[in-house]
Amino acid sequence: MTPQPQRALEIELTFDVHGDTPLPDLSGLPGVAVVDGPAHRDLDAWYLDVPGFALGRAGYAVRRRTGGPDEGWHIKGPKTADGGRIETHWPLDEAPASAPAGEVTVPDAVATAVAEIAAGELAPIARIVNDRHAYALRDEVGALVAEFVDDHVVATDEVRGVQTTWREWEFELGPAAPTGGARTALFDAVTAAVAAVGGRPAASDSKLARTLGL
Repeated sequence: MTPQPQRALEIELTFDVHGDTPLPDLSGLPGVAVVDGPAHRDLDAWYLDVPGFALGRAGYAVRRRTGGPDEGWHIKGPKTADGGRIETHWPLDEAPASAPAGEVTVPDAVATAVAEIAAGELAPIARIVNDRHAYALRDEVGALVAEFVDDHVVATDEVRGVQTTWREWEFELGPAAPTGGARTALFDAVTAAVAAVGGRPAASDSKLARTLGL
């Protein structure tokens, strides 16, 4: 039986930083009582699209990623009204993690979901390898308010044959994240903490966009 996909709303901030930028002080963020970590994750993701980049042009991204607690196949949708993206996740298929892109078979469930968005056969457009250090930001009862990750990225545009490297930070809301005005205050606080050490809001919308030079 084909496993049912999981869906989640991903709301995050992304920041550009230099290779030697010190980490910000996260302990004073509103609603955060404990900062756990870092947890080290080696992530390796192949991104795919149909001819003409029709998925990307419509705001979607398809990837197969190994490593980390959510490894598997993902389809990220366009941004929602509150700036988030709906992410649909299937478990990792049986293809070996080291297989060349051309040998990775797209699961039927993923292919069917993609066909409802755009026509054409999926093919690799980028590979993103990420050395990630993740910090869990928890409230007084231990619930996850947000996750802050320090990413060192090596990305290859498979179409142009161009490789780039950079470092960035992501701040993603967790199940115990505040809403409304309290969420705005939390975002303002983390943005200020990042700016205090020299970081700035990311120039690209996503790692994939930056890989492709968008």
